[in-house]
Amino acid sequence: MDNRANFGSRLGIVLATAGSAVGLGNVWRFPTMTGENGGAAFILIYIICVIALGIPCMLSEFIIGRRVQANAARAYSTLANGTPWRFIGYFGVFTGFLIVSYYSVVSGWCLQYVTASVGEGLSGDAKSVASYFDTFVKNPWMPVVWLVVFFGISHFVVSRGVEKGIERASKLMMPLLFLLLVVIAVASCLLPGAGQGIKFLFSPDFSKVDSGVFLGALGQAFYSLSLGMGCLVTYASYFKRDTHLVKSATQIVAIDTLIAIMAGLMIFPAVFSVGGDVSAGPSLVFITLPNVFNEAFAGVPLLGHIMALLFYLLLSVAALTSLISLHEVCTAFIHEEFHQSRQKAAAIVTAVGSILGIFCSLSFCHAELSLFGRSLFDLFDFTTGQIFLPLGGFLTSLFVGWYVPKYIVREELTNNGTLRGRFIGVYLFCVRYVCPICILLIFLHQMEII
Repeated sequence: MDNRANFGSRLGIVLATAGSAVGLGNVWRFPTMTGENGGAAFILIYIICVIALGIPCMLSEFIIGRRVQANAARAYSTLANGTPWRFIGYFGVFTGFLIVSYYSVVSGWCLQYVTASVGEGLSGDAKSVASYFDTFVKNPWMPVVWLVVFFGISHFVVSRGVEKGIERASKLMMPLLFLLLVVIAVASCLLPGAGQGIKFLFSPDFSKVDSGVFLGALGQAFYSLSLGMGCLVTYASYFKRDTHLVKSATQIVAIDTLIAIMAGLMIFPAVFSVGGDVSAGPSLVFITLPNVFNEAFAGVPLLGHIMALLFYLLLSVAALTSLISLHEVCTAFIHEEFHQSRQKAAAIVTAVGSILGIFCSLSFCHAELSLFGRSLFDLFDFTTGQIFLPLGGFLTSLFVGWYVPKYIVREELTNNGTLRGRFIGVYLFCVRYVCPICILLIFLHQMEII
């Protein structure tokens, strides 16, 4: 597409694409998985998985997106030449649309907790904090208000375009996110007894490692890097032709992994400081941590409020960077395939996504909003995270590894011969064999088949 928008700078490319990958998967899910799987040993295995699986899969999506320079559906269709492979792109857009709907619900929770941190909403003992969360998510209108607000913010950014909207917002939000991480991590590590939390993160105990830990690390690498949902294909379509794909992927993965580890430094020293449960699971962020802040800074309650405020502000920023990328996947598809203006396409995504998000939110308090024995929220979460994402990544690996002509792969990775292609053979081996096998193992594990 001759007049297609591009990111204006290499820094913009790295920050925007890293922002797509960095989200609740890093700040919420990664500490949860680390706590449930023994700490440092899980992190080491996760890093190996990111290198062996994450970088090849990310490069595959970059190759597809930049080669065609179109939305995810058209990018796959163009390279598929009328074969059934073309449906992978449509599948990715559909997956992104489902995720953006229920993801907005959790994002809205983050904003609620920002306001609650200012007041007395998160004060009290562990029981009252747990009761606060349960009462809030089952409220029929407050979560809805916040998800609409969050969708409105992402709509404002996306509707302004690639360079003036997404790139400019990423240059503001990613440094802010990193700064907040550093401040909270330092404060957490200075708490009495925090050393046990640091040891938990960096002193591996391999006696706790089993097949479940390996597969959990593989799944987290996939989830954390936003693979298989059309985000990276869409963002790569805005890359300039001289963008170094391998270097960009390496930098993005490094930023993503650093932020995930810093999230652990932010959370676990504080939890150990008060004798909390590091394996609390998904409730760690919204139930366990408010109580941790209350206990850790009991002598100076104001400081506890400030730390909680900074933490949930951080969580909101992380959620927003990912929501913007998911929003863009769907907006670019409608904008290009249905020939709508960017503003109108963004408005359609915001409207329909908000409606689906509202139903997902209401499924917490209305049992009738359920299918196949799951609430609508849980159904969207389960089908996308445990079925659609692994399936999309699996098919993309096979598509690039076995169908896309090798000369296209070489041209994209070497920028038409201007860069050395020393690792193309290694990349093709990974994307043909390692990635499909690993993703298949993730899928079978999540389905509890193995």
